[in-house]
Amino acid sequence: MKIENGLAVLKLKIQEFELNPTLLWDGKKAILVDTGMPGQLEAICDTMIGIGVPFEQLQAVILTHQDIDHIGSLPELQQKADHFIEVYAHELDKPYIEGQLPLIKGDPNKMSEEKWAALPDVVQALYKNPPTAKVNWTLEDGQRLPFLEGIEVIHTPGHTPGHISLYSEKYKTLIVGDAMVCVDGNLKGPVSHTTPDMKKATESLRRFLEFDIETVICYHGGICNSNVKEQIERLVEDR
Repeated sequence: MKIENGLAVLKLKIQEFELNPTLLWDGKKAILVDTGMPGQLEAICDTMIGIGVPFEQLQAVILTHQDIDHIGSLPELQQKADHFIEVYAHELDKPYIEGQLPLIKGDPNKMSEEKWAALPDVVQALYKNPPTAKVNWTLEDGQRLPFLEGIEVIHTPGHTPGHISLYSEKYKTLIVGDAMVCVDGNLKGPVSHTTPDMKKATESLRRFLEFDIETVICYHGGICNSNVKEQIERLVEDR
């Protein structure tokens, strides 16, 4: 895999699941969008090296939201680096990422005894002691970040209160976190059993119609670049 148009998807395998963080790179500095599960530091570093991006060029991490499979390896990345790595996230998810509040979908006190008991021991351990990191910069809707000639922040709540998506006008690419998923090249809406507020999450899809999009990167499912505008329009109409 090579980095193209300043963006690359880092496919991370964990058991039968595949996660798709996105790397932004301008030849001098790299920005990682989401960080996989805890313990995936080596996979991230190996994948970066494989596409010709030195780990030393990683300058910042943008978190689309607070879920453990997105913040998981962030503390490990920061510990490995011999330089400061800035962290960006929406202000509504900041207290969860920093550990001031328990993760919305990982709070043992809000799970039934049956649901908690059904979780594997390793997952219970993660929820009891989730990874945390300081958020250096809080993001808001419409904000333009100075990466790849401008990355626009789109607040897309529902999956979490502070869920964000990111749009690159230069490359007509939308990074959606968990606002949508890609299945066999087809875009689907947010997954109901992991989305506490489906009404808000489905309303958030309308925001994407404001942008000229040719490629969508979903954290679950990867790249979708076939008639994406029409696919998003259908999702909005259906919901």
